[in-house]
Order: sequence, then C-alpha cells, then structure tokens
Amino acid sequence: MSKRAKSQFPSSQLSSETLGDRDLDIDSVLQELPLYEFALETSELGAELTRTFEKYPTLPGAILTEDGQFFGAISRHQFLEYLLLPQGLDLFLRQPLQVFYSYARPEISIFPGTTSILTAAQQLLRRSHRFLTAPIVVEIDSSTCKLLDFAELNLAAWQIRGIETQVRYERSQAQMIQSEKMASLGRLVDGLSHEILDPVNFIWGNLIHISNYSKDLLQLLSSYESAISAVPAEIDALKEEIELEFLYEDFPKAVESITVGAKRLKYLVESLQNFCHVDEVYPKPADLHACLDGILLLLRSRVKSKIQVTKNYSPLPPVTCYIGKLSQVFMNILTNAVDVLLEDAVSQQLAKEFQRTRPQTPQPKIEITTQIWVSPPSEAGKDDRYVSIRIADNGPGLSQKQQRQIRESFAIEKRAEKETSLAMSYQIVTAKHGGHFKLRSQLGVGTEFEILLPLC
Repeated sequence: MSKRAKSQFPSSQLSSETLGDRDLDIDSVLQELPLYEFALETSELGAELTRTFEKYPTLPGAILTEDGQFFGAISRHQFLEYLLLPQGLDLFLRQPLQVFYSYARPEISIFPGTTSILTAAQQLLRRSHRFLTAPIVVEIDSSTCKLLDFAELNLAAWQIRGIETQVRYERSQAQMIQSEKMASLGRLVDGLSHEILDPVNFIWGNLIHISNYSKDLLQLLSSYESAISAVPAEIDALKEEIELEFLYEDFPKAVESITVGAKRLKYLVESLQNFCHVDEVYPKPADLHACLDGILLLLRSRVKSKIQVTKNYSPLPPVTCYIGKLSQVFMNILTNAVDVLLEDAVSQQLAKEFQRTRPQTPQPKIEITTQIWVSPPSEAGKDDRYVSIRIADNGPGLSQKQQRQIRESFAIEKRAEKETSLAMSYQIVTAKHGGHFKLRSQLGVGTEFEILLPLC
C-alpha cells in the first residue's frame, strides 16, 4: 500500500453519514460505509487531539501523518485510556503525538476501499483482543486514507448477514415451491403418458395381427386369380377401379409405416415416463444408455439434421443410481450444448450473410462417450472404478473467466444466491451419488462435461 496521505483533513469534512443512508448488499465494499476524514501531524500535541475528540464525540480516531506522509493511526478509545494512567495527562497531552504512538504501539489494520465488508469483518475478528475495536484505515486511492469505525463495520456485516439469510430463505422457499410444482407436473405428465401409452399398446399389439392378416388376404386373392382362368367382366372392372396391382405393392408398406410410427410413439412416451420418473428412497440399478437414448429422443425435434449426434457407447453394467435425478443432469448438459450450437450456427449464418462470404464451417456436433474408468492405485494399493459419461460439443468453447464463474457457482454460497442448471447437476452428481463432475473447455474447440459415477 502507498504510504502517502493528505497532511491535514478539515474537521468540517468529518463524516456524518449513517448506515441507514446506504443500500447494502452481499457485495458491498468498505468505501460504501461512513468514513471519517481527519488527520494530524505527529508533531502536534496530544491536547489538540483531545480537543478534536471533545468536539466530535463520534470520531473513532485520527490518522497520523509525518511531513505529509502516512505514518499511522490512533484509536480514540486507546488514547483516552492512556490519559487515565498515572502521569498520563502530563506525559501525553503536553507531548507530541509521536511520543504516544511510540509508547502505545497500536496495531493498524489497513484495507483497500474495494475490500468486501464481509471479508474485512472476518479478518478483523482475528486481531488481538486489545485492538479488536480499533478503527480501520481504508485506502481510497494512492493518496487518500480514511478511518472506519469497527462498530459501524460490525453493524454493516450483521445487516448483510441478515440480508444474506433472508435471500437464502426466500430462495429456498421459491425452490420448494418450484420443486413441488415440478413434482406435480411430473405426476401429471406421468399419468398422461400412461393414458397415451394404453391406446398405443392396443395399436402396437394389434398391428402384428393386422400385418399377418393382410399377408394372408393378399395371398388368398393371388390364389384366386391363379385358380380362375375366366374372370368375369365385373371383377375385372373392380380390379381396375381399386388398382389391385398398386394395392398389392402399397398395402404392406402402409402397414409397415404405421408400425414404425406406433413404435416411435411408444418409445417417446416411455422416454417421457422415464424422465418424469420419481426416484425412490434408495438407488436402484439402471441402464444409462437407455436413459441417454430416451433424452436424445425427447430432444430430437430440436436437434433434427442441424446437429450431428455421435454415440460411442462401451459395454456398461447396470449402475446403481437415482435414475430420475441423473436424467435431469443429462438433460441439462445436452440442452445447454444444443442451445450453444444452435446459437453459434445462427451467428455464423448472420456473419456469412453480412460479409457475403461462405467460409467452410464444421457441422455442429455432439459426441457422447461412455466407458469404465479406473483410478490410479492409492497408497493403500486400492483403485476405484467409475462409469465415465462424457458429453462434448464442438461449439465456440468457454473462456477461462467463464469456466471460473461456472466452477464458483458450484459452491454452496453461490448456489444460495442463484442456482443454475449446472450447479444443480453438480450437486446431484457429487452429493447424491458421490461422483465427480468435471468441466473442460477451450476457445474455438468446444466444451466437454464428464460425469464419473462410482461402481459399487
């Protein structure tokens, strides 16, 4: 810190602001608090400081300067305490302030004005009990220092803690309400999917018989045509009217098309059921590949032909987990990847049209890789086995600052301020499953999220 300060601050500039005049929040800093601007040269007598304290009862102390340079600070409480000592009046009132400073050797706490109030309060509580209530020197800039009363700092810290507690309470209430809404919506969708799945099962079950019946009927008609040499004119006219040859060719295709549609609808409803699945108290073995395929099916309308999805699945055993929670994690990561790739594609298209050039750009791509990962042996000679699920995209990537912000959002304090989908995913993987949630990204290359789930 620079040791320069004004040699004298007019007493008329002594702060009279109160905390009620300030709008404090969790990120408030020291220079937002009421600060006192008063300094004396070390050559001044102690009597001068005493008169100032009598005139301004709320002044917590004074900044000392020597030839215009910052020298130190004196606490009001400590100065008046030393005056009560035997011979204290003669020793300190009639002597320069440098004498008192050399005798008392006060502990000075200096902070930049941009220091967080909560950070400063935590650090100051570690001071010696003799100087716990001493004022704090706040450096506004390289040439300006002001005093802050510890009592006002402590009060501001308590107010901010109250605000933080209130914010956390409100957010927890909102999260509870949102969770209840999502649970109700999940039950509603689950019931609705059951209602859809029942008629789909009727169609699916009967399509097998319809396919067999159609083959039998067409075979019967073909046998009649072969057996009857002289076909009546009325039947020939009917064959022309119904286009029998085309019917022979198209009818099996129509049945096959209905079968494919019913199959897709059946898988879609089952995927929706799995995604809205309400986890039970205990985890159960689940097929992660089926879970990923179901989510990709739900996102199919957004992906379509714009994004290429590559699946590199390795054989995996059933993983004991809360499959409903993991479905949310996979959905969050894949949705973020799709959003980034589509947004980047639109930006590139606009750039092409603006520049009237057609540079070759790689097709947006999402790659999902699963495998068994074995950790290096520990000191005890044991190694841990995990199921690794990597979801990577070839989007624009994240800067170091963006990656740092995402990792900071995983902390409990940041989640209390704002719970993002990635922060919730981190919580599910690490706290709920005892796994690891990793982020890797490089500008111009892409982003990859890796989920490691322990194998029991």
